[in-house]
Amino acid sequence: MVESQTEHGVGYLVKRVQQSLRRRSDAALKPTGLSMAQYAVLRALADHPDASAAQLARLCFVTRQSLQDVLGGLRSADLVEEVDGPSRGRARALQLTPSGRRRLRAGHEAVTGVESAMIDGIADGRRHELATLLARCAENLESS
Repeated sequence: MVESQTEHGVGYLVKRVQQSLRRRSDAALKPTGLSMAQYAVLRALADHPDASAAQLARLCFVTRQSLQDVLGGLRSADLVEEVDGPSRGRARALQLTPSGRRRLRAGHEAVTGVESAMIDGIADGRRHELATLLARCAENLESS
């Protein structure tokens, strides 16, 4: 099959990378018992413990309703728990349980392993350049 112009376009290639990254990350996360959505929420909670529900949803690229669904599963699995603290858009503050922190570490190893495979063969300086260029693309689209 002959590739078309579209298949060489930046947008197409970004989507191709995103789809492959998601598929490989899902497979790598399977042994940890986490889905990509659960990993993203655990990572966001660990990195931004004071974030509101709206902020967490944006960080995880999901709607607030989807976030609530994922959080329900994480609570049921005893990976997150409610704690006393400021309620900034959420009914109660949340934190990772010890089990949640262990599962996040395992998930993080799995996802960073996939990312390492993705950038294999790209020199460190070029990796930084790629990250800078992708951040600029995101900023261009988000400011419109």
